[in-house]
Amino acid sequence: MKSKLTFGLFAAVLVLPVNAFAAVSKEPAAPSKEQLTLKKPSLTIDNSPVNDAKNAVVTSYADVVEPVQKAVVSVYSTKFVHERLPVNPLLRPFLGDQIPERESKEQGLGSGVIVSANGFVLTNNHVIEGADELSVALPDGREFKGHVVGTDPKTDIAVVKIDADNLPTLTLADSDKLRVGDIVFAVGNPLGIGQTVTMGIVSAKGRNNLRLLGNVGYEDFIQTDAAINMGNSGGALVDAKGRLIGINSAIISTTHGNIGIGLAIPVNLAANIMNSLVETGGVTRGYLGISVDPVSPEVAETLGLKKDTKAVVVTAVTPGSPAEKASLKRTDIILSIEDKPITSIQDLRLLVAQISPDTEIAIKIMRDGKEQIVKARLSRLTDEGEINNLLPGVEVTRLTDELSRRLNINNQIGGLVITNVDRNSPYFDRLAPSMVILEINRQSVSDLDSARQLLKPGRNLFFVYNRGFLRYLVVTKDSR
Repeated sequence: MKSKLTFGLFAAVLVLPVNAFAAVSKEPAAPSKEQLTLKKPSLTIDNSPVNDAKNAVVTSYADVVEPVQKAVVSVYSTKFVHERLPVNPLLRPFLGDQIPERESKEQGLGSGVIVSANGFVLTNNHVIEGADELSVALPDGREFKGHVVGTDPKTDIAVVKIDADNLPTLTLADSDKLRVGDIVFAVGNPLGIGQTVTMGIVSAKGRNNLRLLGNVGYEDFIQTDAAINMGNSGGALVDAKGRLIGINSAIISTTHGNIGIGLAIPVNLAANIMNSLVETGGVTRGYLGISVDPVSPEVAETLGLKKDTKAVVVTAVTPGSPAEKASLKRTDIILSIEDKPITSIQDLRLLVAQISPDTEIAIKIMRDGKEQIVKARLSRLTDEGEINNLLPGVEVTRLTDELSRRLNINNQIGGLVITNVDRNSPYFDRLAPSMVILEINRQSVSDLDSARQLLKPGRNLFFVYNRGFLRYLVVTKDSR
């Protein structure tokens, strides 16, 4: 049986897909300034490692867990569904748009974490997505109406505000300092039975490529064997000091139940997203403008590196991008950014996205066998600039005159040029870099948005220009 990736949103006996509400409802309306006055959350942060002192044998973690429980809340979501009543087909022509409707409620349950005494609650986007009303219940019995401050589906983070002060909070740890084997506790309201604490260890770090958040999501999950079940989503993953290290988000399971593979969003990433949502109402991400591949042992040896070198090699530079302005070139080996090692495509993408636009970054590269530092000033990532995926793993950009000259393409040709095809893409053996897409389903394409709109589930007819030849290709798009 294949494993399934499951979000822990709904409790009790109803098991629904993560986006069950999204197709039939609207996002919660943002409150007006008159309704809700936002003040920047005041976070308590402890950056020291969890094992910075020798501890005696521990026989109970009650003193650690009790304060945590006070700051973990239940988040109830309600959406209103309008359905047309069944009508005799013979009467439809006479009723027109006057067919009667009935309204029903659908309710979901998740968890959340109070991180600021003035009422900011961190939770998952999928916990509140599509809800018309939110209610936040504290362990002490108090209940508040929840206001959505902002959401970021690409990291599955949401910030909810409740109108209260002097609330219990959790201290944030530095999730970058986590080690596999560290003791952790998951706290939430699984299956709606009430607040529950489970214990385990950090099983792995940096889990990505799970496609849990789609092709453009930012995955960097902490894996834990602490039991996480439906309803735990948005709850706290804390260390042995009771500090918040992650927001519980999903499980991998064959049965929709816990089998010891739980996933949490690192608190460093969650706090970064929260601050951006509170301060700007959205998420601003840095953009460098390169395509890269992992450095394989063969590539490493060819470039004069050790076979076990963990780095990425630049395969394409987007014209006019910060990378081009910084004089990055194809075959440059990127070793680190801001002294943080870059060992994979995901490392690069996640790190750059977390740096604010207009920030100058130091990139350590190896070029012609010599290490050097290149400075680049990041621009702002936009939907058009963000790993311009036309299909999963297939990046494209508009074919400009400058690009045509570089690629030695006739300047009469216009369309989208493929800049990179990921090795894991299902289209790796069908599409290739430098191939120009002229038409999709017999319609000309000139930008990414129009190309996406022309794609349909199933078989698509591509008209492409490749190495001096024009040809048709049939490309099958997954219907999911």
